[in-house]
Amino acid sequence: MFVFPRWINLLRPGLALALVGGPLYAVSLAYYALWPATTTVGYQPDQPVPYSHELHAGELGIDCRYCHNTIERTSAAGVPPTDTCMNCHEMIRNDSEKLITVLESHATGMPVAWTRIHDLPDFVYFDHSAHVSRGVGCVSCHGRVDKMEVVSHEELLSMGWCLRCHRHPEEHLRPVEHVTQLDWEPTVDQIELGKQLMEARGIQPSEDCSTCHR
Repeated sequence: MFVFPRWINLLRPGLALALVGGPLYAVSLAYYALWPATTTVGYQPDQPVPYSHELHAGELGIDCRYCHNTIERTSAAGVPPTDTCMNCHEMIRNDSEKLITVLESHATGMPVAWTRIHDLPDFVYFDHSAHVSRGVGCVSCHGRVDKMEVVSHEELLSMGWCLRCHRHPEEHLRPVEHVTQLDWEPTVDQIELGKQLMEARGIQPSEDCSTCHR
């Protein structure tokens, strides 16, 4: 005696597919949702001050190191203190409404609450000084910020993305004096130049896990 009608048997292949394919679909969906290209690339948060890199780094040509003055000696790029802003704006456009937050910060001593854009996981160690001192330009990781009215997250900064650079550093190396020159272009083949710089500086990036995971 059949409890269920015979046509129920037709559902068995679909049920088996759902039991096997369902978890795979869920894992794939979660993987895609957490992939850096999905979660970070294009991230462009509103900032407490409408600061334009296109104006300051691009039109005015202010060197990256003027504001991010720790990149050559520490692991962190550093967020510029309000005093750095006031070095110029003590005298320039100090009545602009766009500077109200900066002026308040200067008066009270409370830092501007900038929203961090490039924020690696806590289990990842990255040293700005190690890369800058070897000739990896700012643009390799941050893109052409001198063309950004509002800075956004440009590159993946995933483990695979970093490993590709460690395996093929010649694609990104440039003369050290040009690391912060965002519009710099090689006058010779980049790969050949990179290989020459690798040999001259003894650059052999590590692929050991402990290099980035400490």
